[in-house]
Amino acid sequence: MEMSAQYTSFVAVGDSFTEGMSDLLPDGSYRGWADLLAARLAARTPGFRYANLAVRGKLIGQIAEEQAPAAAAMNPDLVTLVGGLNDVLRPKCDVARVCALLEEAAATLAGSSKQLVLMRSPGRQGPVLERFRPRMEALFAHIDDVARRHGAIVVDLYGSASLGDPRLWADDRLHLTAEGHERVAEAVWQALGLEPEAEWDAPLPPPVPPGWVARRTADARFARTHLLPWIGRRLTGRSSGDGRPPKRPELLPYEPEGPSGA
Repeated sequence: MEMSAQYTSFVAVGDSFTEGMSDLLPDGSYRGWADLLAARLAARTPGFRYANLAVRGKLIGQIAEEQAPAAAAMNPDLVTLVGGLNDVLRPKCDVARVCALLEEAAATLAGSSKQLVLMRSPGRQGPVLERFRPRMEALFAHIDDVARRHGAIVVDLYGSASLGDPRLWADDRLHLTAEGHERVAEAVWQALGLEPEAEWDAPLPPPVPPGWVARRTADARFARTHLLPWIGRRLTGRSSGDGRPPKRPELLPYEPEGPSGA
């Protein structure tokens, strides 16, 4: 596939996963798989433009109402849509409604872009998300139907054994590390039909199990620093992204050395 002839622009929409948490840069901003993908596409295509409208904490209704129309107005060659997990992780969730809103966003984006990409987000192994897993899988099961109706590519990260490995997840146990984001960027790259540069789902080396004290200490720190604040936001309807603008709100030439936002 001749990349420069097909994709001269890319818009990413979604929540914290697409914003890039927790691929932290030295200046305190986040990079993430979408920035990594944009950099690789820009290296092949002079004048390549990129926008990232994703904001942490956004629900699928907000993505469909706010981000999708804005992205569609940019008429990008390539657009990625990942959303709905913040909805299914809330105490109450109408999964059918989430699926309908995802399709609404997909329809808006597919009609104004050359290629829409959908994803089944990766799922971390462990007990915290187990109670939400049936909702997640109901949402992910709907994605193939949406893709068929709108000519989208589906990147199945949920089925990845390596991306389920806790070592590829940050301390908050909700977001990927830098290596995790690099693997996602490679997975999307390959889904677009481009020459593989790495095996994105290669297994990690066998883990060295931490001792009992280390596990209990890490669990206590996680609960205090991440889990309790997250539960508090869910119960009160607040979001970590309230009032936060997108990090790349305009479709502009990509500058790999420029700020990646926060």
